[in-house]
Amino acid sequence: MDTRDAIKRAREVGLDLVEVAPNANPPVCRIIDYGKFLYEQKKKQQEAKKKQTVITVKEVKFRPSTDDHDYSYRVKHCREWLTEGNKVKATVSFRGREMAYQQLGANIIEKLKQDLADIADLEVSPKMEGHQMVAIFAPKKKK
Repeated sequence: MDTRDAIKRAREVGLDLVEVAPNANPPVCRIIDYGKFLYEQKKKQQEAKKKQTVITVKEVKFRPSTDDHDYSYRVKHCREWLTEGNKVKATVSFRGREMAYQQLGANIIEKLKQDLADIADLEVSPKMEGHQMVAIFAPKKKK
């Protein structure tokens, strides 16, 4: 239908001509009340927003010389965060001459990976970012 004819028909009825699908070929328009259309769009967006889940990234920091008790305490926190559905960013910080012992940091992250294997997957493998080694763990998907 020609655009002018459609606008004319919409005015006769007392409604608006609203473009519903602008990407279609030809574009799809409907004769409806524009205010009601905006209201329905807003409602759809609110429903979509309700169904979204917000995933936050929690960070746990280690040092190459982190003791066993401190390590286990931090692993406990990681488990809590992962069961809540959050991601965990594990960071091993190196200072000065510790940069020569990057294998210690890799060992800590590998041990963390084994300790969290039942509830988490390694999403980003360990990599150096300046003076820090970073790995990200994500909770396992439920079947």
